[in-house]
Amino acid sequence: MKTIDNAVLAGYNAGIEKDRLRSGIGLIEFERTKEILLENLPKAPAVVYDIGGAYGEYAWWLASLGYEVHLFDLSETNIAMSAELAKEYPSVGLAAAEVCDARSIPRPDRSADAVLLMGPLYSITEYEERILALKESRRLLKDDGVLFSAALTPYSVLVSRLAVYRKDEAKKRRELDDPKILSAIERALANGCYINPDKKLATGIGSSHLHTAKALREELAMGGFDTPAVHGVMGGAWLAPNLDELLADKETKSVLMKTVRMLDTHEEIIGLSGHMLAVSRKAIRE
Repeated sequence: MKTIDNAVLAGYNAGIEKDRLRSGIGLIEFERTKEILLENLPKAPAVVYDIGGAYGEYAWWLASLGYEVHLFDLSETNIAMSAELAKEYPSVGLAAAEVCDARSIPRPDRSADAVLLMGPLYSITEYEERILALKESRRLLKDDGVLFSAALTPYSVLVSRLAVYRKDEAKKRRELDDPKILSAIERALANGCYINPDKKLATGIGSSHLHTAKALREELAMGGFDTPAVHGVMGGAWLAPNLDELLADKETKSVLMKTVRMLDTHEEIIGLSGHMLAVSRKAIRE
């Protein structure tokens, strides 16, 4: 198996996931993803494998709802940090928190009711390796199991930079002025390959694979899953100015989340979300 970008793993081992889902764009992602999970998960106490689940924000939340949750992540730091969340959930625990690769999970066939694969598909840049990860999830799922798979969209690397592009900004901070960055974005839009080794071109994500909704469905089919529903989990709400201030207010947060749901499955605009979440069932083959 090929490894992920060293810069990506180094970032995770430096703790960059810590509190990412608790403010701004991350909070929108967290709140909407939880809604989609609850709409599609079997009832607790079902067995959930959270594969590539960072330090366990979703894992601990699901455990608090009565699910048997096993957390797996490639980053040793993420798994170590997962223990810190126990302080927020004193009456529950995880069934496991282990360092391992999404393409090789040490659990038996058909042992999970649901699998969360909400990171590996963009961290693994090679197509064949992503299919291995999907087939591993299929192996783990019971015949009626459900897979939740997250993907980043190629449009996000352009739209996010457009949103902050200003004439009066210091030129060294205007990433769109850099021809190398524009070339990397153009390639990502063409084939999903976002090549940014060691984050030398720009801050943010390292080398990753970025999916359109169509490409995500095709890979899921190759991995042995039925045609999924694909959700744009952040809609366009993340583009609102003063986002943290709006999310801190109950009324304006409610309005923003309503707009997210309005755009959720509109095929023409799903990519605006940045993050997508596919919900699919294990295809039963004769």
